[in-house]
This record gives sequence, C-alpha cells and structure tokens, in this order.
Amino acid sequence: MKKTVLALAIAASSACAGVAQADVKVGFLGGFTGPIESMTPSIVAGAQLAMQEVNDQGGLLDGEQMVMPSGDTTCSDAAAASNAADRMVNSEQVTAIVGALCTGATIASANNAAIPGNVVMVSPASTAPAVTDLEDNDLVYRTVPSDAFQGQQLARLLLSKGIDNVAVTYVNNDYGQGLDNAFTKAFENDGGTVAANLAHEDNRADYRSEIGQLSASGAPTLVVLAYADSSGQTLLRQAYESGAFTQFAGADGMASNDLIEAVGPDVLEGMIATRPGSPDTQGTETFDKLAEAADIDPNAVFTAQSYDAAFLLALAIEKNGSADREGLSQALREVASAPGETILPGEWEKAKRLIDDGQDVDYEGAAGSQDFDDNGDVPGFVVEMVVENGQFVTKGPVGE
Repeated sequence: MKKTVLALAIAASSACAGVAQADVKVGFLGGFTGPIESMTPSIVAGAQLAMQEVNDQGGLLDGEQMVMPSGDTTCSDAAAASNAADRMVNSEQVTAIVGALCTGATIASANNAAIPGNVVMVSPASTAPAVTDLEDNDLVYRTVPSDAFQGQQLARLLLSKGIDNVAVTYVNNDYGQGLDNAFTKAFENDGGTVAANLAHEDNRADYRSEIGQLSASGAPTLVVLAYADSSGQTLLRQAYESGAFTQFAGADGMASNDLIEAVGPDVLEGMIATRPGSPDTQGTETFDKLAEAADIDPNAVFTAQSYDAAFLLALAIEKNGSADREGLSQALREVASAPGETILPGEWEKAKRLIDDGQDVDYEGAAGSQDFDDNGDVPGFVVEMVVENGQFVTKGPVGE
C-alpha cells in the first residue's frame, strides 16, 4: 500500500513537471504518525487515486494539474495539527484540504488555520459528534457519518448477537467521548447493561489498573473505543492476559489488521467491530473496480470516503471556475447533491465537460450519496466486521 501511495505521488509529480499552468493545490492532513498510522496509507491512497484520475482526464480548469501536499497531524497532538494546517493554508496556499482524520486534529486545524483562512476542509474520517456543532462558517464537511449514528449501530449489533452485558473503556478525547455517549445511551435504552464505563488516557504502557476495574464488573464482553496503534492495542493485549473477558468489540478506530498482527490472531478471533461503509450502489461498484485496478483495497477503512472527499473538492473547484477559496463551499454543496446529471467515481472527463458547459452535476460516490446537510454531515451507513483467520472480514450492513 505504501508503494502504491508513493507511485501515485511520483506519477502526479511527473505529470506536473511538463506543464506551464500553475498547479491547483488540495492539501491532505493525516495521521502519518501516531495512533492510526497503520490506517493512514490506504486513506491517502484513496485521495491520491481521485487526484490521479482528474489529472489523467484533462486536469482542472484550463488543464492545470491537481497536486496534494501533505501534513502530519499525528492524530493526537493539537499543536502539531494546527502547525500542519497553518503550513497548508498560509505557506502552501492550498485551495482546499482533504482531512484531517482524527476529530481533535480536524477541530484544531479548522479553528486555528482553515476557518481564519477561508479554506474548505472535507474530512473522510472525523466521526465525532463534536464536528457537527463546530462554528465553521460552512467550511468543514465530512464524507463519513457521525458517531452519533455509529454508536447506536454498534449497540444494536451487539444486542442482536445476544451480547447484553458489557464493560466499556474509551479514549479520553472527542472521538472516544462522543462514541461512548452514543453507544452507552443506545445500549441501555434497548435493554443492555453497561456494567462498567471507564475513560482512559492514550499512549500509556500499562492499563492493568483500568482493566482491573472493568473486570470487577463481571461483564464477559469488553468494548474498547480507542485506536488500533496505541491504547486500543495495549488494552486488548493486557485484557487478554488478565483472562477476565471472553469477547472483545470495538468501532472504526480499532478496525485495522495491524491490530490483529500486534495482539495475535488467536487472541482476537471473533472480535466484533463496526466501521462506516459503503452501500451497494453503482458508485461503490465502480469505485471497487477502480481501486482494485490501482492495487488499493476498496474495503480499507475510510479509503472510499477519502476518494470521495478529493473527487468532490475537484468538482467544486471546477464548478467554482477558479482555484480561489471564495465561493468554494457553495460550489461543493451544488456538485454533491441533486439536481444534476449523475457523476460516478472515475467520470472526471464527463463531469468537467458538463460543468464547463454550464450544466449541473450530482456526484454519487464511492461511499454512497454524499448529500451534505446544513452542518456538512452525510447520511449514515455502518457495516459489521469480524476477525476471522487473522483479519477483519466485512459481514455486511448493520441492521439488515
């Protein structure tokens, strides 16, 4: 996957070298280091694939190439996120941004750089409900549903499997708090028991004290709402060592095969997780083929959403008629929703021709219809994942 990202980046850079027009910069803010670093390469690959298709099918505006400078937010460090966003907005002079990924990084980037700079951000991975209420001057969007929905679906999934008594631990930040609130409320309202509920701090080496408190509840199932490359990994390993739990569950931040490799396939066999997914539409089917042809796993967490974020921003720039920041948010709303001729993933040449002829387009994306509401949120769609034979396997939509 890392080779795929590098190859796409080199191809994009080579394509740019021979043209006289100025590049159109759309930045990417991601967690290249930190608690989701194992997930980030495939998310980058989704955005890079959209960029490459734009460049291969006529480029933006008058043939300008779309390029994607990147910045590392580390996911968990607000200062790093703010600095990376400031570089994108004020040094790189990007027109828009794909990202950030983690909610805290998105909020810090928006408040400290993007909103003051009038830069549209489209996150493919920031799921916390806190994003919904951000005072953002209509500049912050996301192509992934809020955890207000995912938490409910995780609760209903576990109850449907007869799992009605759980202990919950969540990472003590916007992501963990929002997901825990939604999950706990739905689980208890539908008849389940949350026997213990405990926040934990990220990036610690020892969670045995917390595990002791959780295991004292007697609940056989431990729900870990955290990150695969940091606290989530350590908690699962130490919880298994304690012998107190017979079942593990989690959400999108845990749905990484690197987690299974780190903790052990036998340890996590049967673990249940949820993640935002893609409905069975023509857009998703088209994207799956495009991604597989580019050696990208279309089912990797947030990859389809990242593709949609980048493709939508390209459509919005074309609709806006320039690389200016002013007017881009309105253009984004127009290309994402009806009315207009349907545009599927990979159909950049068609979209560009229609927009340049003054016609409306309606993008139906890799992760479904990206119809933004007043807060920049999109409809929810969540899938079940189960660890089988050393990897997360997608089982299908939750609730169907």
